[in-house]
Amino acid sequence: SPRGLLMVAKADQKTNFTAECAAMNIEPISPQEAQHLVPILNLNTVAYAGYGSHAWDMDTGLLMAHFAKIARDHGAHMMTKAMVTGITRANGFWQVTTRDGPFMAKVLVNAAGPWADEIAAMAGAAPKGMTPLRRSMARIAAPGSLDVARWPMIFGTGETWYAKPDAGALIVSPAEEDPMPPHDAFADDMVLAEGLARYEEMVTAPVTRLLANWAGLRTFAPDRVPVIGADPAVPDFFWAAGLGGYGFQTADGASRLLANLVLGQETDLDQSVVKAVLPARFG
Repeated sequence: SPRGLLMVAKADQKTNFTAECAAMNIEPISPQEAQHLVPILNLNTVAYAGYGSHAWDMDTGLLMAHFAKIARDHGAHMMTKAMVTGITRANGFWQVTTRDGPFMAKVLVNAAGPWADEIAAMAGAAPKGMTPLRRSMARIAAPGSLDVARWPMIFGTGETWYAKPDAGALIVSPAEEDPMPPHDAFADDMVLAEGLARYEEMVTAPVTRLLANWAGLRTFAPDRVPVIGADPAVPDFFWAAGLGGYGFQTADGASRLLANLVLGQETDLDQSVVKAVLPARFG
């Protein structure tokens, strides 16, 4: 559904603002026009603004339900809370050991997110230098009980914070990228406070309380490009990792490419794209 993207900057951020507007195809508008879109903008601090209508919301719950239904309709069985404790290979088959018992397969796909390098090591594949980066989020009440449903997503220049309408409230993030070991992430109070302070600089409505907070790990390869395809040294072991927080946006194309590669089929993607994401690029 349509959302729109509003970028705002302070007076000393003009150079970054101009470069980011060009990179993201955003048209500069006046701070007054921006305030018409988001009434709480502080014109004492917002010196530059830009808007793009080509940003859309994605219903992630519906997307996951859609893909899960397709998978189940084709015989997939999904198990949760089944930590992998061992991976071995014998006689052309993989055996994956979990708390619920061993599972056998000819092909193993490593889609383990922050744990992708750990799973690879279990399978005897070389790690690719995956780095999980924490990103924290806070949900705050709609400022002044305003209707925020049609507000655009708001970005601070340099992606130092962003805010977005969500179910009648706002979610605000400091947009941090703090390296972390793989774990069930949780928000850091100080990092959240710093991000909320950067948000508050640009608006007239102070944050008085949080409705909720959480964090996730966005995992990147060293070159920040996804890793999709066969491991160059381990047979029947495929990577689907390093999507860096863009898994929902890339899910359809990435999964189609992975299926093509696993099944030995032609892909309709440009070969330069396929080559750019293959694990073999790491040697």
